Amino acid sequence: MEVVIVESPAKAKTINKYLGSNYTVLASFGHVRDLPAKDGSVRPDEDFSMDWEVDKPSQKRLTEIAQAVKNADALILATDPDREGEAISWHVLEVLRQKKVLKDKPVSRVVFNAITKKAVLDAMANPREIDAPLVDAYLARRALDYLVGFNLSPVLWRKLPGARSAGRVQSVALRLVCDRESEIERFNSEEYWQIAAKLATPRDDDFEARLTGFEGERLQRLSINNEARAFAIRDMLNGASFRAVSVEAKPTKRNPSPPFTTSSLQQAASAKLGFGASRTMQIAQRLYEGMDIGGETVGLITYMRTDGVQMAPEAIDAARSAIAETFGARYVPEKPRAYSTKAKNAQEAHEAIRPTSFMRHPKDMERFLDRDQARLYDLIWKRAIASQMASAEIERTTAEIVAENGGQKAQLRATGSVIRFEGFIGAYQDHRDDSKAPAEQESDDDDSARLPEILAQEPLKKLSIDPSQHFTEPPPRFSEASLIKRMEELGIGRPSTYAATLQTLQDRQYIVQDKRKLLPDSKGRLVTAFLHNFFEKYVEYDFTADLEGKLDGISSGELSWKEVLREFWKDFSAQIDGTKELRVTDVLDALNEELAPLVFPDRGDGTDPRACPRCGNGKLSLKLGKFGAFVGCSNYPECGFTRQLGSNLSAEAAEGDGGLNEPKDLGVDPESGEPVTLRSGRFGPYVQRGDGKEAKRSSLPKGWQVADIDFEKARQLLSLPREVGLHPESGKPILAGLGRYGPFLQHDGAYANLETVEDVLTIGLNRAVTVIAEKKEKGGRSRSTPAALATLGEHPDFGGTITVREGRFGPYVNVGKVNATLPKSKDPASVTLEEAIQLLNERAEKSGKAPKKAAPKKASTKKAAAADGEAAEKPKRATTRKSAPKTADKEAAAPRAAAPKTELIKAKKAT
Repeated sequence: MEVVIVESPAKAKTINKYLGSNYTVLASFGHVRDLPAKDGSVRPDEDFSMDWEVDKPSQKRLTEIAQAVKNADALILATDPDREGEAISWHVLEVLRQKKVLKDKPVSRVVFNAITKKAVLDAMANPREIDAPLVDAYLARRALDYLVGFNLSPVLWRKLPGARSAGRVQSVALRLVCDRESEIERFNSEEYWQIAAKLATPRDDDFEARLTGFEGERLQRLSINNEARAFAIRDMLNGASFRAVSVEAKPTKRNPSPPFTTSSLQQAASAKLGFGASRTMQIAQRLYEGMDIGGETVGLITYMRTDGVQMAPEAIDAARSAIAETFGARYVPEKPRAYSTKAKNAQEAHEAIRPTSFMRHPKDMERFLDRDQARLYDLIWKRAIASQMASAEIERTTAEIVAENGGQKAQLRATGSVIRFEGFIGAYQDHRDDSKAPAEQESDDDDSARLPEILAQEPLKKLSIDPSQHFTEPPPRFSEASLIKRMEELGIGRPSTYAATLQTLQDRQYIVQDKRKLLPDSKGRLVTAFLHNFFEKYVEYDFTADLEGKLDGISSGELSWKEVLREFWKDFSAQIDGTKELRVTDVLDALNEELAPLVFPDRGDGTDPRACPRCGNGKLSLKLGKFGAFVGCSNYPECGFTRQLGSNLSAEAAEGDGGLNEPKDLGVDPESGEPVTLRSGRFGPYVQRGDGKEAKRSSLPKGWQVADIDFEKARQLLSLPREVGLHPESGKPILAGLGRYGPFLQHDGAYANLETVEDVLTIGLNRAVTVIAEKKEKGGRSRSTPAALATLGEHPDFGGTITVREGRFGPYVNVGKVNATLPKSKDPASVTLEEAIQLLNERAEKSGKAPKKAAPKKASTKKAAAADGEAAEKPKRATTRKSAPKTADKEAAAPRAAAPKTELIKAKKAT
């Protein structure tokens, strides 16, 4: 018998079916060891020796694996085909060697890019040894992330209270978002005019042409910059005669894009499906690990963490056959298409993301998948098959037109295109690129118009002349998709880290999402400004990309991993030491200057933005307090003026001496007669109706700016939750409100998410009924206790039966009144009684709900997990022993928080 090790129980179950009874396939459940969250886990003074720690759940699994290996003939390591997968195999092997169960048993490493019977059996027939350079690259990354997080985050805690963490990739990604926001703040809009003429041919076919030249001047975008000139040209054109000078039709071809990489899949899923990066990867993981298709578990897509764009030869042949069968022979190009990536530092060791079989058409798979899985599979299938299809044949027509009025001349141009043969467009069309400015997108759209037949030298009839005023716009804020695209272009991060990095930034509240755009929170601006001033080198894009290049050099065996670490640590440790004498006043002076537009916004009345609005002679400056940074007067304690950072509240609405002083009056509620005010509190700005303990309050939603709050917006917020109407089937009310987890609809104890705050305020009954129905189709559950998925046994201390259940926020284990969420990486079907007991004990201890029979609390080391090697939040109380972050290129996230009970109770009362 041979023992095979994979990561997940879902993979283990599927692969065991493929291999048969002579093999035992066991799951490691991801990484089995990590660096302990304490000082000295990586020791630069000892040539970067590293300590590893096995957590309790992994100890049990490793014991089971060791016992199986002890009685086996051989060990096969079959973890994922990337750096992290190689590292997991290495860790398992090291532990088994320490347990001395291997002896002289043969050990081999196999990799497969898809979980299909053929791919698995082919891999088993071609074993290899563990890739030492790939393991070295993992060790280098873990050491770097640990050293940066563990050494840099404490500097932030000491010098910038309220900051939570800094990290090698996280901080650079945050800088991208902050730099874009600064660029938007500095942007000065300029006026410009465009002039369009609506013309018609002698056959009365109308079309539109744009002005391109006037009186010998070739017009640029900003050439017509005022109304007077625009109207003068309009008047000239109104009296002009028009003639088509030339008409040229050029046939062009548009080629398909390559199949998806991790980055391009996340971008397309965001643009076309509205999925965040983390959601996309979760769904792709399920499709990769395998779905039950007609009684057989089979992987539907190849491995989803890759920056390669090529497909295996057999996959290309299969795609061409599927194209001929589905679309016709004309859609099959003469030769197979070959692709190569343009991304910096790309590692093309793996295939692009593609279906494991092109014969599994998305329509045929819909009945086996939930809605989101089916949509993502459809996207992957279409992009992959389109990548091997014939080019689209397009005829692009350009008509040059001259207008003459007396001695004055103007030139106009009309463009359009006609698809003569759709080619790959019949399967897949690329999404609109949201990283482009609106003007660029508008320019792209111009060519999509279709022109009527226009003959050279024929006269044209003027129908209308339309000048339109425009203003230049700043570059667009990043979305998750466009930020990932930019990180990939700069060579920052790798496929396995994009989703985790963005999630960490949001979890730390360094960035917020508003209508799918990323905005830096004031905390994020402060951290970025601090690092830019005192650790500039380590948030430079080129430095980070160069370091990624060196790590890739380690992967390929070209560089020594310890030599790379020595070079990095020499300068980095010196920089850390240099901050020991740094005074907080030095930090504040630097931040006051760099963040002036955020901290001291222009009041619009010509007065000094830094002058205290209360005492008049004090100077405003950043201050650091227990809960982070705020703006305060230099005349403290004589003047107690303070203001929340980033808030544009006036002096009347500012906090002082820890209380609220003279809130900003917005109006009087016509129904209750109570005043509606805008206030600034300890946890940010909010609106309030009435006074005292019974006053109704509502915090401003994320993305809402204080300066934009008026009486109507305040009334809308205070009216939540609002009744949308009565459900036509149940007759029960549908409520729209804001909860801890964002905007929602509530009906008959069931909840459905809404995309934006505006939806909460404007959604009508028909749309609300549709959203609730769609949620129900996807498996939405009511607040009634869900049925048990499995019964595990009795809890030894609490008493009562332990069950596994599926809740609104994911699977969890339950005993009595204690619920414990399962980690995202944990398959509910594989939870053991021991694991459930441990999760429930930890949850009961943390929440203080442990029954009287509970066993004495066990002391545990407080660990802070952070993606991409980031340090954890600052402990509430200082300790003599430092704690370090658990860093990771891991996709696993922390268990979700409890449901927003307060909001739900409020919603119920409102009914």
